[in-house]
Amino acid sequence: MGFFSAARQGRKDDAELGKGLWRRAHDRFHRGLDRFHQVLEGVEDDQLYGELVEIANELAALLQRVRAVCMEAQRRSPSDGLDIPAELADVHRALSKAGNSLATTAEAAAMLRLAVGPVPVGAASVRRRAEAVHEQVDDAERRLRG
Repeated sequence: MGFFSAARQGRKDDAELGKGLWRRAHDRFHRGLDRFHQVLEGVEDDQLYGELVEIANELAALLQRVRAVCMEAQRRSPSDGLDIPAELADVHRALSKAGNSLATTAEAAAMLRLAVGPVPVGAASVRRRAEAVHEQVDDAERRLRG
């Protein structure tokens, strides 16, 4: 992304997500996703790489859902700070857990990348962690709907 397109995206994010709590929740998830993709670059085993790419694609599909939740939360309870609105505390908690789980998913993928020799169970541990991310995003959406 070039300088001007990054600046445009930043302004769009400010307008849609604000500059506070909801923007931070979205950005945390986005950074976790970027980290997962960085880990993929170092995977040499083709079979493991294929499994991890599939998981990465599934996780990437969640980003738009996270963005939609954050946009709606910002619309309902605008935030330019870090105070968590009581009526959306459960939504924020689910988004925070999703971001943290995504980071541990990337960490699990990094550990597999460092494994010596073939990995007998493949990406099963990464898949389990990715399922937790899916569940937490589902939970955030469910709690936002009320």
